[in-house]
Amino acid sequence: MNILITGCNGQLGNEMQLLEKQYPQHSWFNTDVQELDITDQEAINQFVQENQIDGIVNCAAYTAVDKAESDRQLATSLNAVAPAYLAAAVEERRGWFIQISTDYVFNGTNHKPYVENDTPCPDSVYGSTKLAGELAAQKFCNRTMIIRTAWLYSTFGNNFVKTMIRLGKEKEQLGVIFDQIGTPTYARDLATAIMTAIDKGIQPGVYHFSNEGVISWYDFAKAIHRLAGITTCHVRPLHTKEYPTPARRPAYSVLDKTKIKQTYNIEVPYWEESLAECIGLLQQ
Repeated sequence: MNILITGCNGQLGNEMQLLEKQYPQHSWFNTDVQELDITDQEAINQFVQENQIDGIVNCAAYTAVDKAESDRQLATSLNAVAPAYLAAAVEERRGWFIQISTDYVFNGTNHKPYVENDTPCPDSVYGSTKLAGELAAQKFCNRTMIIRTAWLYSTFGNNFVKTMIRLGKEKEQLGVIFDQIGTPTYARDLATAIMTAIDKGIQPGVYHFSNEGVISWYDFAKAIHRLAGITTCHVRPLHTKEYPTPARRPAYSVLDKTKIKQTYNIEVPYWEESLAECIGLLQQ
């Protein structure tokens, strides 16, 4: 197959590129905004037709959650309109489409893990634009797979893990939110799951993917410092109300992964094992 990856310079896009070598039977087209502007419908149609694209993995997104509150137009363009263009273009070739989405499509008031058919109820511009992208992708491409994920980190790009390591080395004390609960996702594990889905054949529908387990941001920060060998920084727990942000964060965003595990027969690693792997690579 000829497969287009958008957002190839991001955390997930970079991890996808590392795995592509294991699938030499496919031709991979890795693009970011320099190679393909996904807000330009004509450019997308031309790229998809000229390169005879059979499938698209859309790793591109507007992910600045707080900035989105005041930048709704650009967030909508990247998170809602672009997936519609991409999905429609690949549908023309009777291809498949994978749209990466987020736990932010829920408001986080649940007390048990969210399943795929729970009714979305976003509480932020970021969440509502990502939900619009899900709906657009499914509307314009019959073979659309939506994968919602959460708390993404990697050796690439900017993320919570790298920030905590940097601040842990710079500061004697840090405050981290303890009353927001979820599960981290190592982007390499998500990329592996995507590759498995492509390899076994896309089954359309909505899926959830994060690592296994449940923690708070505070516990996550403590684990990062422990695994990175940082002992000189005291991490103290903060209430959400002590750290106000423009966008509301889901207080509980644990995702149930039963569907993706059963559909593609995959094992999902425990969050701490994946974190240790990532920190090991960072320290190399």
